Amino acid sequence: MGISAGGGNAEKPMSEINTTPLVDVMLVLLIIFLIAVPVVIQNVKVKLPSVRFDPTTTKPENVSLSVRGDGSGGCEIYWMVTKVTSTELLDRAVAKLKLEIARQGGPNAPGVELPEAHIRGDVDTPYKCIGGAIFQMQQAGFAKVGFISEPEPGGGTVRQ
Repeated sequence: MGISAGGGNAEKPMSEINTTPLVDVMLVLLIIFLIAVPVVIQNVKVKLPSVRFDPTTTKPENVSLSVRGDGSGGCEIYWMVTKVTSTELLDRAVAKLKLEIARQGGPNAPGVELPEAHIRGDVDTPYKCIGGAIFQMQQAGFAKVGFISEPEPGGGTVRQ
């Protein structure tokens, strides 16, 4: 839309488009994007540790479990080298924890160190098997449940 100020044929409509409001809106959007983009793409620089693996300290009171699939969708759980079912696993874990607490002077004794559960899982083991073993150990009362993995060939502990 436009206004004609005198001269020429006043009855003929003006066919030019006023682009000033469009340019104003585009400039405002450009300024908004120039301000907003650096805020969005900021990142926090973090130096991550370069530890390949942490060596495990084996204590006699810790429980070593091996978990693998049986090939037909089931699970095989071994307490040390003895094959156990999930109910036997829970019973053994509760008994082991009670025995260790009693050996250290009872639940209210100062400095009671609870044993840990170390799980060795085969690479091809379904997650439900390993998850079930973790769940059973947590149900028994084990607070520390960890995984044992094989270190990279030629690798060692790198600490900085």
